[in-house]
Amino acid sequence: MRLIYHIMIRLSVVLSVALAVWAVFFYVRIIDEINDETDDSLEDFAEQIIMRSLGGEELPSESNNSNNQYFLREITAAEALGKPQIRYADSMVYIPPKGETEPARILTTVYRDGGGKHFELLVAIPSIEKKDLKEAILYRMIFLYFALLLCILLINAWVYHISVRPLHRLLAWLNRYRMGGVNVPLKNDTHISEFKRLNEAAVRSMNRSEEVFEEQKQFTGNASHEIQTPLAVCRNRIEHLMEDESLTEAQLNELSKTLHTLEYITRLNRSLLLLSKIENSQFPDRRAIELNAVIKKCVRNCEEMYARMNVRVDIRESGTFEAVMNETLADILTGNIIKNAFVHNVCGGKTEIFISPARLVFRNTGQEAPLDARHIFKRFGKGNSRSESSSGLGLALVKSICDLEKLHVGYAFEEKLHCFEISR
Repeated sequence: MRLIYHIMIRLSVVLSVALAVWAVFFYVRIIDEINDETDDSLEDFAEQIIMRSLGGEELPSESNNSNNQYFLREITAAEALGKPQIRYADSMVYIPPKGETEPARILTTVYRDGGGKHFELLVAIPSIEKKDLKEAILYRMIFLYFALLLCILLINAWVYHISVRPLHRLLAWLNRYRMGGVNVPLKNDTHISEFKRLNEAAVRSMNRSEEVFEEQKQFTGNASHEIQTPLAVCRNRIEHLMEDESLTEAQLNELSKTLHTLEYITRLNRSLLLLSKIENSQFPDRRAIELNAVIKKCVRNCEEMYARMNVRVDIRESGTFEAVMNETLADILTGNIIKNAFVHNVCGGKTEIFISPARLVFRNTGQEAPLDARHIFKRFGKGNSRSESSSGLGLALVKSICDLEKLHVGYAFEEKLHCFEISR
């Protein structure tokens, strides 16, 4: 997930909580302010009633054609002691002029007149419907939340897009960078100090990687010459010794085993050097290649080389598999996987090759047990094979080339056939 989406999701959660808390606080403050103003009016109304009652004046009617009402009743001293001096409450009261009940704010107080009598006074003033107010605030807060959230997210996305342009330019430069190739210098002017340091670190890292890459190329080239030469000399000397007629059969057998071992080391060394070159991307030349023709050429070569095994090959084409890759790597890819189908086959066995525009499938007979799919593509992973001619690097080369060319290679055991599939 991109950074901007992480920021927007987290910002939305934080804003939701913040606005919810603010809405509750806003509602409580409004209700407190309304109650405070209403309570002041109740106190003034109650004070007028009490002053008239204590002064012996005529009290107004309990409902004087207005929504304000009062109820006065005499209570005992014991009741007066058990009631609070003054209390406020929200309730529903009946309005006679309207003939209906409405929400009201009620003040209840207790007082005593000059004759020692105790009275309870209840004063009611109509108030707002708090449930309606709560719903109105809720709906408006929901609308306000979405409007604010949308504006904040749009502004943040715009600010983020402008602020991280240097980062996107750096990422684009890194994606285009090809080790050992011709790369344009990084042009990423910015006034942000963190991005400046990031640019400098990226350039230093690439320069160091180029130095290491060149050192590896030199080592690979030197190793190819320095190791292959003495191996070739040893092979020639052994072959020369085997021409000596004075050698016994036992000595010839030992020299033959030594020569076979040297040939194995030579193949192993070439394969390891090739793997190193592939992993270091030392095959820059690429072009569109039709693998159909490459596969047929490899099949012809293997049929001649392993004619003694009498392996039947069936090639079925439903299209052309085309890939943009290095020509040498294409030969190695198809050659190794086809050679693998011959080397690990049985005499009189078969190999089936299916070619389509999207995938290549190679199926062959062999041992009647599946290979370990977790290890056969690893270096020196021969599975259950004990073939002495196998270096254990053929399928590792196939996997390495497929990874380099963004292809997928897999193994399966189907209908007692070993199946290798290469797909896009």
